[in-house]
Amino acid sequence: MAGNVFGEIFKVMTFGESHGAGIGCVIDGVPPSLPVSAGIIQKDLDRRKPGQSEVTTQRKESDTVEILSGVFEGLTTGAPVALLIRNSDQRSHDYSNIKDVFRPGHADYTFWQKFGIRDYRGGGRSSGRETAARVAAGAVARILLAQAGIRITAYSLAIGGIYAETIDLSVIEKNIVRAPDLSAAEQMIAAIGAAKEEGDSLGGIVEILIQGCPAGLGDPVFDKLDAVLAHAMMSIGAVKGVEFGAGFAATGMKGSQHNDQISAADQSMTSLNNYAGGISGGISNGETIVLRAAVKPTSSISKKQSTVNKAMDSTEIEIKGRHDPCLCPRVVPVAEAMAALVIADRLLLQRCIK
Repeated sequence: MAGNVFGEIFKVMTFGESHGAGIGCVIDGVPPSLPVSAGIIQKDLDRRKPGQSEVTTQRKESDTVEILSGVFEGLTTGAPVALLIRNSDQRSHDYSNIKDVFRPGHADYTFWQKFGIRDYRGGGRSSGRETAARVAAGAVARILLAQAGIRITAYSLAIGGIYAETIDLSVIEKNIVRAPDLSAAEQMIAAIGAAKEEGDSLGGIVEILIQGCPAGLGDPVFDKLDAVLAHAMMSIGAVKGVEFGAGFAATGMKGSQHNDQISAADQSMTSLNNYAGGISGGISNGETIVLRAAVKPTSSISKKQSTVNKAMDSTEIEIKGRHDPCLCPRVVPVAEAMAALVIADRLLLQRCIK
């Protein structure tokens, strides 16, 4: 099956299904002598794993990572790094009622049309559980980026139409929705709880900041840095839109307002507003890269919905199982991981030409 590999130099292939024996990844192109341990990777996996709070699925997975290759005495060797996360809390019987029925909002029908077969247990390869492998790979990429002084932080900017009014990065991990505003977080939690009680779900916006990124990453035509980052974010199943800097708000601005007028500071450029979001002409300009991902409401809801079966007969469906009433809190570490994979890859590519 194509589409399982991401990156050019720092290259990641993920494998596994939601209800299979496990999931994992193989990372090729990892530079030697990076300090990598299961403990470092586990910290990011623990932020994504299910069962964290009342606003996440209650599936209980420890998401314990095993390093199978590429690391010796705590350092990468330059060989491919293979990581495995075993599944332990599958309840495949929860999905027996949808064996021949397509869930609205999911990849059930399209996957079946493409391959003529599908793993209906939790969506199989199309499940959000696959993103744990991305987070594991992203944790390795973060180690490389930290050595270059690059930091990536994401948070729930909005959930169910409730926006963070302040951005305080120090409180993101102090609330269960990972919002940068504790007051807004309380409102978000209440809104998610209300939707859950109704058998429904909420969507939101995850904002990602890439700080310390040097100028010069990315290419000017097809592989623009914002294009590759957009590809990375849109590869996350729940993401339906991406914008950078001022984003769609730029359509209501004049050029004199939107252009980032440039000044010099410490022999590098700086701008007043960073409406470009840290990327100019597809290449990083040294400013903080700012992008946002639109996260759809969780497709798996317990409300009765109309659908069809394999015979194309109309029917109704009530989805059982354990599902997130809002995906934003767990998309946060996934978005960080995908951004880390892109920047690590582009950093290594840039080192090839300079």
